[in-house]
Amino acid sequence: MKREGLILILSAPSGAGKTSLCRELFKTFPDMKESVSFTTRAPRTGEVEGEAYHFVTRETFDSMVADNAFAEWAEVHGNRYGTALITLEEAWRNGVDLVLDIDCQGARKLKEQFDGGVYVFIMPPSMAELRRRLEFRSTDAQEVIERRIVRAADEIREARWYDFIIFNDNFDEACRELAAIVTANRRKTSRMMDKVGKLFDI
Repeated sequence: MKREGLILILSAPSGAGKTSLCRELFKTFPDMKESVSFTTRAPRTGEVEGEAYHFVTRETFDSMVADNAFAEWAEVHGNRYGTALITLEEAWRNGVDLVLDIDCQGARKLKEQFDGGVYVFIMPPSMAELRRRLEFRSTDAQEVIERRIVRAADEIREARWYDFIIFNDNFDEACRELAAIVTANRRKTSRMMDKVGKLFDI
């Protein structure tokens, strides 16, 4: 009986600290892999094909949509982003633990299309703290920050259907909680029986 891969889906409002948590997660579990999405946007300076994204033309992306090749996809600011279904299926079959960093819209579509996955929502301590973090970054104009705050409220309402919620008010504690979720799901019977079978010939 081959071990099934763990598909971990992380979502959070902008500014909640999801990227930093992901970075620490890969340090804790270096064998975990990050899912590489497809996008129609142009590569930014320093981005390498197949690492940050798979960069494709609009025509190629539309063809993949028509072929039902995506587990989820969405259009954001005029560009399309999607997770290939085959990426998830291969990871699942081959025992690869995969991390998906996607928004609530994509996560909901994924839950409808893909039978499997562990869904974790990263929650900011409060809306006031979320605003402080967004303003502290100094990367967005004030009107952009206001749009992110409005969107964050909508995203937080979506948290109710996720499997787990982590409040990122203490970063170290949030890291430990996320690692605990991974460890617990890695110890599920369905993922341990291959090891049991090898040790005890059953």
